[in-house]
Amino acid sequence: MTEKERMLRGELYAAQDEELKRDSLRARRLTRLFNETTEEEPEYRTELLTELFQSTGEHISIEPPFRCDYGCHIRIGDDFYANYDCIIIDVCDVAIGDHVFLGPRVGIYTAAHPIDAEVRDANLEYGEPITIGNSVWIGANTVINPGVTVGNNVVIGSGSVVTNNIPNDVIAVGNPCRVLRAITPEDKEYWEEKQREYMED
Repeated sequence: MTEKERMLRGELYAAQDEELKRDSLRARRLTRLFNETTEEEPEYRTELLTELFQSTGEHISIEPPFRCDYGCHIRIGDDFYANYDCIIIDVCDVAIGDHVFLGPRVGIYTAAHPIDAEVRDANLEYGEPITIGNSVWIGANTVINPGVTVGNNVVIGSGSVVTNNIPNDVIAVGNPCRVLRAITPEDKEYWEEKQREYMED
């Protein structure tokens, strides 16, 4: 089994493997090119992101600067937006659904390191995949930790550290991130009324 195969399976692996180095250099080149683009080059930005990621949906937008380890382990759905300073460490798969919005400085980290110092000092590490559902808003300075699944129709408050799975249809916040409350029909009614007022102006 190759080091890359071990990495993607969530097993201990050596990151200094030549295949992984090549994949990392590819990602560094593409993110450098992306981060050097201007606001007048939206089509080129999309072209670079499409090349970088494993798959992308329609209408994705990321504000530079952006960083990732490999890019080729990231799948993004339709209508995705990430604000400035997004970091995705994709040593395992990162799957992001449709209509996901990330505030500034959101970090999505699949990488982990052994607790035992001798194993860690041997330059062995591992990762766990992250899944983010549809219609999710993640506030600024939030960290999504390895192995987490965020459900559909979720709001994560800014500054949260998400260490456990978050179910569908909730607002969650804190360090560690916990469910604050369910998203209710009253929330829907309130915001639909605000939308009607906007449309009438």
